[in-house]
Amino acid sequence: MIHKTAEVSIKAKIGKNVKIWALSQVREGVVIGDNCIIGRNVYIDHDVKIGSNVKIQNNALVYFESIIEDNVFIGPAASLINDKYPRSTNLEGKLKKQSDWNVGKIIIKKGASIGAGAVILPDVEIGKYSLVGAGSVVTSSTSPFSKVVGNPARQFGFVCKFGHNILTPKSKKPNGRFYCIGCKKYYG
Repeated sequence: MIHKTAEVSIKAKIGKNVKIWALSQVREGVVIGDNCIIGRNVYIDHDVKIGSNVKIQNNALVYFESIIEDNVFIGPAASLINDKYPRSTNLEGKLKKQSDWNVGKIIIKKGASIGAGAVILPDVEIGKYSLVGAGSVVTSSTSPFSKVVGNPARQFGFVCKFGHNILTPKSKKPNGRFYCIGCKKYYG
């Protein structure tokens, strides 16, 4: 279902059972997997790759060179930024063109969750099932299952696949795997 006010390029590849809500823009070369929800007023730049079962909430910005794997959640007004040296003009003082940009890639691994208003800077990989807290600014890559918050974001423990905190040393088993009391499973 694509809302009548959404702008979806005919050169985008949209999977089955995808919902794209009002005023969103999906540019050329975008690939969106099956069963995704793209919220209201979301911008997805050209050539972005999005897996299946992804939810991108209202007002999020996803710029090119972003790869979003399956089962990822991106909260409202989150931004995946690609320009390493953001300036309006080049060295000659002329308005920058795309060829003037020094672009970095962002990879959001399977099952990760990006909180509302978070900003992910270029050349960052968010580890699988990681949790980025609302309003955080992520300047470096995160390990799988990590919980990061702040500006710049720092690790404050681990989470399970469902986002439950795993913080205490008692939760770590001798085999190096973490046990989550909330979902009663081992991780890591």
